[in-house]
Amino acid sequence: MRSTGFHAPTAVLTGVVLAGLAGAAASVAAAPAGDRAYTIANYPVEARAKNAVAAKETAIADGQKAAFRSLLKRIVPVTAYRSLERLGEVDAASLIDGVAVRSERNSATRYIASLDFSFQAAQVRDLLTRQGIPYVDTQAPQTLLVPLVRDAKSSGEVGPASGTWASVWPSLDLTNTVTPVRIEALKPEIGADVLQGLEGDPTASVTALAAAYGTDQVLVAIAEVDTAGQRVHVLLAGQDAVGPFSLKRSYRLNDGDVAYTLELAAVVSQGILEGRWKAVNERGVPGAAAYGPGGFGDGGYGGAAYGGAGGFGGGQDVAFEAEFAEKGEWDEMRRVLLEAPGIDDIRIGSVSAGRATISVKYPGGGPALAQALAGYGISLQNAGGVLVMRSQRR
Repeated sequence: MRSTGFHAPTAVLTGVVLAGLAGAAASVAAAPAGDRAYTIANYPVEARAKNAVAAKETAIADGQKAAFRSLLKRIVPVTAYRSLERLGEVDAASLIDGVAVRSERNSATRYIASLDFSFQAAQVRDLLTRQGIPYVDTQAPQTLLVPLVRDAKSSGEVGPASGTWASVWPSLDLTNTVTPVRIEALKPEIGADVLQGLEGDPTASVTALAAAYGTDQVLVAIAEVDTAGQRVHVLLAGQDAVGPFSLKRSYRLNDGDVAYTLELAAVVSQGILEGRWKAVNERGVPGAAAYGPGGFGDGGYGGAAYGGAGGFGGGQDVAFEAEFAEKGEWDEMRRVLLEAPGIDDIRIGSVSAGRATISVKYPGGGPALAQALAGYGISLQNAGGVLVMRSQRR
C-alpha cells in the first residue's frame, strides 16, 4: 500500500487538542435555532508547524479569524463592508462559542481539517451595534434550488447537474446561511419549454416550477461551460424569499480550470441570495412587499436593485476599464462587481498588470452604475472618452 504521508490523529494529538474541543462541539450542536446564522460550518483549515499539535493549534487559531470574517460577510450588508475595517483588531477567539471537527488528517508537521465554528451571537450583535454596523441575522424561509447544466456543444439542451456543479452545492453551508437552501433534483414533469422560458419572460415558467415543487420559493441554477469563449455562464432564475428574479452572470475560465470556476460561481450565487435578503431587511421592508403589488418587479427594489429592469434581467450595457495598483485592489473591485445588487451579465476581458477590461449590464447605464459604485468606495469616471474604474482609496 502506498503511503500518503497522512494518518489518523495520534493519541497524543487527540488527548491534547481534541479534549478541548469536545465541549465545544456540543456547544455547536446546541446552538439555538435563532442563532444558527452564527455558525460557519464545514470550514477548511490547514497549517504546518514543528509538530502535529502545534500545527493543529495554528490551524484552529487561523481558522477562527477567517471564519469570523466569513460570519461578518454573511450577516452584514455589502453596502456596509467598508465599516468592517473597524473590526480589524477584534480577537475572534474571544467570540468563539464552540468548534466541532467534521473531518481531519495530519502528518508529523501538517494538519488539514474541516471544522464548524460557532460564535457567541449576543456578543457579536453587541459588537456590531456598538460600532454602528448594520447586520441581518434573521434567516429567510427556505428556498429550493435545482442545479442544472446546459450542454453548449449540442442544441443547448438543459438537464440535471453532474460533476462539480452537482457536488459543489451540497458542500456549501446551506443550513446556517441567512438564506437557507435545500437542493432538489429536476422533476420529470418539468419540460424543456419550462426551462427555456426562464431566460425570456419567465413568469409562466416560475409558475410551473412552483406547481411542480409545491412551493413558490424555487430556483434553478443553470451552468453552461463555454470552452471556446473561456467562460462559465450561470443563470439563476425563479423565486427566492425576496421575490421572483432572473440573473445571468459570466465567470472567466482562469487557466481552463472548470472545476474551480464552477465552485466560485456557486459561492457567488449563494452570496447573491444572501445579498438580496440582507438588502431588503436592512431597509426594514418585508420581503414579500419588495416587488410591489404586481409581484414581478413593478416598483420598490424589484426592478433596478435586483436583476435589472422589470425584475427579470435587462439593464443597459456599460463597458469600462479598471485601473489598480496591486492584485489585492483588483480583487476588491472584482468582489464588489460580483456581489453588488443590480449588476448583471458581468464579462471580464483581458487582465494585465494594473488594468482590466469589463462590461456589465446595469439599470440606468453608466451614470447609475457610477453612483452605485461610489457607495463602495469605487469611482467610475470618464477619462478621455473611456470609462475608468478606480479605488477612491488611492
